[in-house]
Amino acid sequence: MKTKVLSLLVDNTAGVLSRVSGMFSRRGYNIDSLSVGVTEDPKISRMTVVVSGDDKILTQIKSQLSKLVDVRSIIELKDGDSVTRELVLLKIKADANERQQIIAVANVYRASIVDVSPESIMIEITGNNNKVEAFTSLLEGFEIQEIVRTGVTGLVRGRAEAE
Repeated sequence: MKTKVLSLLVDNTAGVLSRVSGMFSRRGYNIDSLSVGVTEDPKISRMTVVVSGDDKILTQIKSQLSKLVDVRSIIELKDGDSVTRELVLLKIKADANERQQIIAVANVYRASIVDVSPESIMIEITGNNNKVEAFTSLLEGFEIQEIVRTGVTGLVRGRAEAE
């Protein structure tokens, strides 16, 4: 199974997210990650969609998305040709002794401490999937109370043309 990151430029209108996600649900495809935001042009939004499947399914997904009226362009964000990032907040149960260990790991990964309470510490990390996964795996020895992820977002390096 392969994973692809697709960057869609779509009309910034009511219901566009529903129409795009509806295409996935009607065909039984799963969305691994989704992030949406307005672009430099307030009439256009950028959707970054991470999808998984075999070659046939991934080709079908791109084909079906391109048929939607609201979708203006689709660009595949390939490793090396693009920059992708995700923001993650983690709340970790920590007493005074554990807190210093957690802060040391956070410093290695250039993560930020955004909140500290007597019972827990909250960390913000931004990076590509490999960095985020490596960081969270190092914290498995601690009790992660809550975690929230923004979903992947990204842009093609340099000048990119729509496919």
